[in-house]
Amino acid sequence: MRIDRHRLAALLSAEQRRFTEANGASLALFERAKQSLHRGVPMPWMTQWASPFPLFIEGGKGARLRDADGHSYIDFCLGDTGALFGHSPTPVVEALAERAGDGMTFMLPNQDAIHVGEALTARFGLPHWQFALSATDANRFAIKIARSVTGRRRVLLFNGCYHGSLDETLAHLENGVMRAGPANMGPGIEVAETSRMVEFNDIAAVEAALAEGDVACVLCEPALTNSGLVFPQPGFHEALRAATRDHGVMLIIDETHSICAGPGGGVGEYGLEPDLITLGKPLAGGVPAAVYGYSSAVGERIAAWLDGLDSFVTGIGGTLSGNALAMAAMRASLDHVMTEAAYDHMTTQAERLRCGVAEIIAGYGLSWGVARLGARVEYRWGRGAPANATEALGDADPELDRLFRLFFLNRGIMLTIFYNVALVSPVTSAADIDRHNTVFDEFAHAVTGA
Repeated sequence: MRIDRHRLAALLSAEQRRFTEANGASLALFERAKQSLHRGVPMPWMTQWASPFPLFIEGGKGARLRDADGHSYIDFCLGDTGALFGHSPTPVVEALAERAGDGMTFMLPNQDAIHVGEALTARFGLPHWQFALSATDANRFAIKIARSVTGRRRVLLFNGCYHGSLDETLAHLENGVMRAGPANMGPGIEVAETSRMVEFNDIAAVEAALAEGDVACVLCEPALTNSGLVFPQPGFHEALRAATRDHGVMLIIDETHSICAGPGGGVGEYGLEPDLITLGKPLAGGVPAAVYGYSSAVGERIAAWLDGLDSFVTGIGGTLSGNALAMAAMRASLDHVMTEAAYDHMTTQAERLRCGVAEIIAGYGLSWGVARLGARVEYRWGRGAPANATEALGDADPELDRLFRLFFLNRGIMLTIFYNVALVSPVTSAADIDRHNTVFDEFAHAVTGA
């Protein structure tokens, strides 16, 4: 069924009016914030929500948020994975309260650090772990390690990736040529000097890029999540691992979004054997924290390098990296929140959501699709299963995206800001899923006029 563009425009205009009329307190706070915050927000991207202005949030618990106007939302955004396991999980809150009263940062280890390292090794198989404050930093440090180990400078990336605000990774393919992305503000060096880029699932292109002999590492997700959900084709990861080993290239797996797949993330889901793993966002229940782990072979190479230094300055780390507060939060989260039982609930309810959406799409005869990776469900404006980011972005529809997200927000459901994705937490209920599917049906009815 074709969508009437005039209908879409009229619906969007009506939804924008509805939002503005219902959120006077947030609007007043936004106008006030413009006096001290650039564009009225702590980070510029916060203005990119589908709404005419951002909501100001008062608080949240579990799978619920409440805003300055007193509205409550079922949260399927979950801080874009940062609160994947729900807002303020009780074990994390209790651990933070206990730790905060007895020192929060020491520049020395405590027993929580050992416990976290052991838990990460048990989940992901790598024996050595270090800590950062964000996945961006974890990826930056992992790249530096790979360059040090290999003596090479370039990073091989997949089109459509996002690995944080790194100059090396903010790029895209344009007619087969890698170019710096428009979000790459003030890079110190042209991205073509530091990186190469190919399409996901294209092992021939990977082989050709690695054959140049100047690639230090491949940095990738187990499945692409930032330009549409793109799954690895059969045999792709096995061929990628073989190619990196053949060419002496480090393989870095970024689990920051794919941790939704299960307790061992995409590494466990697909049986991967990376040299390094990076992970941030949900690991400490909302407290800024990230980790990067590496193999024994990498650890030996790093140890030899560190032994030759006479300074603590290595270009890796930070004063607050590995602070005691974050360690307490990670320990509580790994032990009591990111459990097998939690994942069982998340994936069961995510599948309930996916099935409901699929039935609604079929019922309206729409050429849309829906896919799932663990607790992550993606809505697609095309039926096909894309093999790479170019194919995934081929079905992009910014006008429909904006209406879709705002339509849900006006009905008490928060979806993610940059993607058409719903994330399901351990405390998202069946009733929450059913409410979501009811609103999805209302949306399909509205845009089709059926």
